[in-house]
Amino acid sequence: MKDLLRKIPKVDDLLRDTAWQKLAGYPTEWAKEHLREVLEGLRSAIRAGSVREIPPAQAIIEEARRRTARSLRPALTKVVNGTGVIIHTNLGRSPLAASAIARAVAVASGYSNLEYDLSEGKRGDRYSHCLSLLSRLTGAEAALVVNNNAAAVLLTLDTLASGREVIISRGELIEIGGAFRIPEVMERSGAVLREVGTTNRTFIEDYERAISERTALIMKAHTSNYRIRGFVHETGSDEIAALAASRRIPFYFDGGSGLLSEPGAFTGLGEPLVLVEAPKADVLSFSGDKLLGGPQAGIILGRAGLIEAMKKNPLTRALRPDKFTLSALEGTLLIYSDKDRARREIPVLRMLHESEAAVKKRAVRAARQVRKASPHVAVEVVRMSSEVGGGSLPDVSIPSYGLSLLPRRTSVERFEGRMRALDVPLIARIEKGRVLIDMRTVQEEDEPYLLLAVVQALQDGR
Repeated sequence: MKDLLRKIPKVDDLLRDTAWQKLAGYPTEWAKEHLREVLEGLRSAIRAGSVREIPPAQAIIEEARRRTARSLRPALTKVVNGTGVIIHTNLGRSPLAASAIARAVAVASGYSNLEYDLSEGKRGDRYSHCLSLLSRLTGAEAALVVNNNAAAVLLTLDTLASGREVIISRGELIEIGGAFRIPEVMERSGAVLREVGTTNRTFIEDYERAISERTALIMKAHTSNYRIRGFVHETGSDEIAALAASRRIPFYFDGGSGLLSEPGAFTGLGEPLVLVEAPKADVLSFSGDKLLGGPQAGIILGRAGLIEAMKKNPLTRALRPDKFTLSALEGTLLIYSDKDRARREIPVLRMLHESEAAVKKRAVRAARQVRKASPHVAVEVVRMSSEVGGGSLPDVSIPSYGLSLLPRRTSVERFEGRMRALDVPLIARIEKGRVLIDMRTVQEEDEPYLLLAVVQALQDGR
């Protein structure tokens, strides 16, 4: 053991090796740090008896290079979504439209008028940038943008109901991802939960009986990530709005997914349309990065007095959006000025409405390219079912097509893992011993990355 330890090259000797000079493009101190890690790992392996021969200097330097390269790779990176889940929370939810990205880049590349009034030449209000667009698109009196819809719910309850009661149906005490639960948010905001009805049946009379001098809000929460079927009754927003107005109590609707575009093929599936619900509610909130197809944001619409009260809440500063969010959201909203343009340019809407025939055509083309590029995989074009995802339209299954891949020289698990380890990872799924790639969620501009990922994963896995 001692003889082997003495044979380990010294750091200074390795730094003079010609192989080390090839690392000139890497940060010197980082590379040296990783070189020392490799040498220390080698010493530990010798002491453990797992290494009986010192590797060549070039091999040691190459391992240090690999470690340095890995440490310089961004942790947050672009991926190709082959899962078939359109709004995939783990993969960043909605991809942005090209024009929205362009607006964010333009704002990010220099200074901006984030809180500067260009017409008056003095301090301005960051919340004004999307106000006119949101008002024009939805008819809302006022609007406020915060950093997500969970923040919107918290801010609304804290501002309008702290210390008082909020009436809500038991069937709407929802939990979304990350253990965000309506009852716990109410408790944190200082509001008092007043649940009415039952899990499966709540009537307008239940709300009416619960109203007292302690009532601050009547709330409705869209159950966007699940559905209850069978012996059920849900009180509609029309009835609740009428009751709230007659008793002069604000009505707050947590709309969830934010469907702003005309629903088209998704009519009647229970997803509230912002254009329909906004006029009924005194306050309406929804997400920016789900069915709207924009950046992560919580959008609050409502009566000017209520929105102004939220702006004055000290919490608002902690929940406010930055210039990147506002510019990307504004770019997304501008596309909605033309409904046909929205379906063409907003990726989520484009994926939702792409025809089954069009998806199949792209799958056939991708399969042909894979067969041509590599003989080491069996490829089939197969029917699949895509999902909306992101807690939206949970019972909607969209017919789709994709690739079924069976590698010939490696295991399915190793092949799938190799695709995830690439510079531009391809995220697929394994079913019945094959790797499946749903082409509905592979954007057309990402198809070259798909081909590259398959070919490289097969080469690395031989």
